[in-house]
Amino acid sequence: MIKKETFDNLYKEVGKVVVGQKEVVEQILITILCDANALLEGYPGLAKTLAIKTMSDLMDLKFSRIQNTPDLMPSDITGTYIIEEVSGKRSFKFQPGPIFANIVLADEINRATPKTQSALLEAMQEKQVTVGNKTFELDKPFFVLATQNPIEQEGTYPLPEAQSDRFLLKINVSYPSYDEEVEIVDKYAFQNTEKNVKTIFNKSDLIKMQSLVRQVPIANDLKRRIVKIVSETRKNPNLIEYGASPRASIGLVLASKARAIVKGRKYVSREDIDTMAYPVLRHRIILNFEAERKGMKTDDAIKEILNKVK
Repeated sequence: MIKKETFDNLYKEVGKVVVGQKEVVEQILITILCDANALLEGYPGLAKTLAIKTMSDLMDLKFSRIQNTPDLMPSDITGTYIIEEVSGKRSFKFQPGPIFANIVLADEINRATPKTQSALLEAMQEKQVTVGNKTFELDKPFFVLATQNPIEQEGTYPLPEAQSDRFLLKINVSYPSYDEEVEIVDKYAFQNTEKNVKTIFNKSDLIKMQSLVRQVPIANDLKRRIVKIVSETRKNPNLIEYGASPRASIGLVLASKARAIVKGRKYVSREDIDTMAYPVLRHRIILNFEAERKGMKTDDAIKEILNKVK
């Protein structure tokens, strides 16, 4: 079993660089332990990129960043063939793109065109990239952590539901508290911003942890409760236009298991399920017009469902 101290040390190292945002860091860690992808949504300047880069340093993983823009082409992500001349002979050589890393940060993913967004889809789901008629396996472990901005929607291309569903979690990144903001100012306006963090675990440790997550036991009544919660999203026409797919049930079980490990437990609790239901479901359900007219958010609908399913 993984010791809780391992994760406590990880939070301590992240805290050297990122002030606050413990819940965001925890949910990124849960995504990585589940061998999945996450979508982070928050206003600019809330340390989304910094948190992801710091996590890759702590795990000794290869990191790459893709800045999505409307003119970004799929080949800018996957890579392309270039002509190479050796001893007067020309041949095609594959030049890998930034997708060939362990943690890929897709910054402002909703600024890329649907064609470019779809280039990420195969990598996210199949852990491979096809260029021309050749398929390249991606190095394991592999995760896409994408960010999007809830404002400045002009010139953006909302993620299609099929692609949103490929993200295990949608993590909301909120503003820091007053005290945290004072600490941020002290740390970055007066001191040298270069902070060195030490590696907590490596690739092979991480792959072992991912296999342990699936072995965490979950009681049958809790497993049934998860399925009830997800199926309830499809039976609530007063609130929800479109509910979550069975992928959400699988995701909620896995995320609850990973959270149990992070919290130092050997079993899944009801609290794990109730906490992880929000990031697992909030991008998978679409509220109806009536609910939106009342000013409801997806998290309000999830809360109502959790109260209903005992």
